[in-house]
Amino acid sequence: MTRLPDTEWRGRTGLRRIVAALCVDGGAVKIVGGAVRDTLLGLPVTDIDLATPLLPLEVTRRLEAADIKVIPTGIAHGTVTAIASGDHHEITTLRHDVETDGRRATIAFANDWRDDAARRDFTINALYADADTGEVLDWFDGLADLKAGRVAFIGDAATRIAEDHLRILRFYRFAARFGRGALDPVSHAAVVTARQSLKSLSRERIADELTKILGLPDPRAIVGQMADDGIFAVLLPEMDRGFAAALDKLLANERAANVEPASLRRLSALLPADAAIAEQVASRLRLSTRQRKHLAALGGRRSDVARPARQLAHAIGIEAARDVHLLAGDPAAASAAIASLSNWDVPALPLKGGDIVARGIAAGPEVARILKAVEAEWVAEDFPDAARVAELVARLVGQKIGRVSD
Repeated sequence: MTRLPDTEWRGRTGLRRIVAALCVDGGAVKIVGGAVRDTLLGLPVTDIDLATPLLPLEVTRRLEAADIKVIPTGIAHGTVTAIASGDHHEITTLRHDVETDGRRATIAFANDWRDDAARRDFTINALYADADTGEVLDWFDGLADLKAGRVAFIGDAATRIAEDHLRILRFYRFAARFGRGALDPVSHAAVVTARQSLKSLSRERIADELTKILGLPDPRAIVGQMADDGIFAVLLPEMDRGFAAALDKLLANERAANVEPASLRRLSALLPADAAIAEQVASRLRLSTRQRKHLAALGGRRSDVARPARQLAHAIGIEAARDVHLLAGDPAAASAAIASLSNWDVPALPLKGGDIVARGIAAGPEVARILKAVEAEWVAEDFPDAARVAELVARLVGQKIGRVSD
């Protein structure tokens, strides 16, 4: 019999209060999914999700009676969030699928733990543990797969994928995180066969899953596998042929500069250095306006890597300038660029149009021209102080007045 070790999270006050409230009078609750999997692997646990045969209204009644706050976060699908002693836990009533179309499911509540486990995606995610004893329940050989480093669908892989096409991308992400050695051949063949069904998913769901894959510590192997399998031909037809070398360079620079992974930066490495293509991809993936501008800046400014980082930051922002140097520089240059931008904010030019008018230049286009010329020199000199700006203005205004006098 496998049991969870006595980890810190199992004894937290909030979790114990929730378990006690749900287990009185014949109730039951179990830890499910990632918390069980990650604990058995010795990994940090962040989300601790619970499952129960109790219906949502009864879950709510019991928790509120125990003075535990309840938020109906997904009540239609049987999920509520309990807040106890500062801890947040999702609690979901056991379910089975009534109907699925590859994007969403119609569910019915159930009271059988195995039925609930059967509707999950991978065997390693269908592990349940008794909240008190830690005893692990495993109906689909998830423990053996976890030990072997094998990510495999529960039951028939094609059926699991047909229930939710996003499971194709989840397979690659979980294989990258938990897999060892070759991919499970049956599961792998199934996702490759079903890859065209990704087109039926919402762009937002695809973007979310792709972001998680690219945010892995080192996604290169799985990205290469996805490319070989034709996944990116469906999702990202703009993918650059040289993506592997670009991703190698980026990760080397990230390590050298001690910079945390960033999914958008890594997405840029997969694309040609072209702002229009970046805009196209961002629009299709329904990225936010900020993300779209950032991706376009990385696509359009990669050739500016020879430009000092602070000058580039003045043009496109600190975050984008940092990422350009990480994408296109070498480890030493990228590290130097990151250091120059650290604890630095893009300054504002200490000069207004009125300052120029006060020096005898009539309001109009000439003021704007002088402002622009002063700013260009100010940037080129690495943003000197107001005294130096005043010298630049005096020189340019003097030149203008001198021309008029002549």
